[in-house]
Amino acid sequence: MKPLKGITPEFLSSLGVADWGYTEDPIPSSFEKYEDWVERGENGPLKYLSDHRKDLRKNLDSVQSGFQSAVVFLFSYSEEKMALENFYKTDQSNKLKVAGYSLAFEGGDYHNVLREKMAMIGSKLGVEYSFSLDIHPVLERDLAYRSGLGWFGKNSMLIHQKKGSFNMIGALLLKEKLGLEENEKQLDHCGQCTACFDICPTDAIDLEKREISASKCISTFSIELFKDAEAPAGYESAQEIFGCDLCQDVCPWNKRRERNGEIEMTADWPKGAAKEIVDFFLVPKPSELKENLEELSNRGFIRKFKGTSFERTGKQGLLKNLAKKSFLL
Repeated sequence: MKPLKGITPEFLSSLGVADWGYTEDPIPSSFEKYEDWVERGENGPLKYLSDHRKDLRKNLDSVQSGFQSAVVFLFSYSEEKMALENFYKTDQSNKLKVAGYSLAFEGGDYHNVLREKMAMIGSKLGVEYSFSLDIHPVLERDLAYRSGLGWFGKNSMLIHQKKGSFNMIGALLLKEKLGLEENEKQLDHCGQCTACFDICPTDAIDLEKREISASKCISTFSIELFKDAEAPAGYESAQEIFGCDLCQDVCPWNKRRERNGEIEMTADWPKGAAKEIVDFFLVPKPSELKENLEELSNRGFIRKFKGTSFERTGKQGLLKNLAKKSFLL
């Protein structure tokens, strides 16, 4: 990884930055495709993708007035993801699964964690900036693509040729140009592979259009819907209870990193809030987990999981997820 305007690669690596890129282009190349996806209703219950914020995604100037450039970062959670996969293979595991990102960054909500990390980078850059994360009206994967950080996989994820897809995207939007060298846009390297499509239990992936139907996606159902709702067909027998990594788990670009020993083991995982999540959700028998959740008050749940990704979905959302599982009926 090359230095960034006097910031050493070692400093960036200490913050979990797997790679970074630079672009002065404010216009997403995939906006028309995104707009068509929304017009066909493929965003499903994710109304924040189709309301007034949709058109804000046309141009980064809508988010950062006077936009001139962006420095885009990939924050890897591959190490924590591998540790989680190793945990699933132990006798401690109750065989339920959660999205790997939810146990990264010591279990903290990645929005808060990444803002802190990017603020540290921004202070060293010494320029005025605003943040860009997936809570902002930005097509963040397209921004990373324009910065030369990967291509859009058939599962619509951004895939980095060396770092795979277990990365979170964050960016600093600047009112001045840094004049940095821009990476070439990555070519598509998915080839004839259909592993992500083949593994998806709810048929959420459209291979021809290379997009996701949000209504069919396990992540949408299990994270974004907080009250009782109809589950996508196939969800009932899946092990996933909060998010889903299946299409990334089988991706050859992630498998290659494991096979080549490129991911270092995390010796003290889990710790912090991640340990709290593992002990509560991934150790007890599923029936006991359901009982434990029912015994917690809503306020008690928030106190227990405040500052984590699970706070968003809440007690009722997790109970809704468990209630749809055939092995708990």
